[in-house]
Amino acid sequence: MVGAIHPTLNLSEFLQLPETQPASEYINGRMIQKPMPKGKHSRLQLTLCNQINQRVEASQIAYAFPELRCSFGTRSLVPDIAVFQWSRIPFEPDGEVPNDFFLPPDWMIEILSPEQSSNRVTGNILYCLEQGGRLAWLLDPADRSILVFQPQQQPILCQGCDRLSVLPEINLDLTVEQIFAPLKMSTPSTPANR
Repeated sequence: MVGAIHPTLNLSEFLQLPETQPASEYINGRMIQKPMPKGKHSRLQLTLCNQINQRVEASQIAYAFPELRCSFGTRSLVPDIAVFQWSRIPFEPDGEVPNDFFLPPDWMIEILSPEQSSNRVTGNILYCLEQGGRLAWLLDPADRSILVFQPQQQPILCQGCDRLSVLPEINLDLTVEQIFAPLKMSTPSTPANR
């Protein structure tokens, strides 16, 4: 069950705690554990990270990190996918990726799980945009829709063959149907195939 643990912590205290499995987030002074990802969630997360990184990593435009803790402002969030412009990744002096990211992602992607509060996830998206994020998607596998959020704009509900907004520096043309297509991995069984 997803719920609050340690109701009175500050962000610094939270960041000193051992990681939980699944990850916990720090929101409004409380530690809240995310639900354990399931099949559809995992498949969407992996294929979407791969699609983005195949387009941007070699040219060092951006990078999509799955389940990366991002601590900024008064929250510590673990987006399903956090996309950072390459120039904003806080590389260590030796060029290695750091363990700690203390800034909001440029593009935050969340995949709604059935037991997850859509309002809590939306609240995290809005907070990220208020803190400097530039784009967010909220994928709902149940109805195959995606809400697209941008700063100081109304969210846009995208479905079917609607094309999705991405960061302008990323050359990626995707429709909602293309995002959800990887969920189908085999043909349905028929009595003759059993």
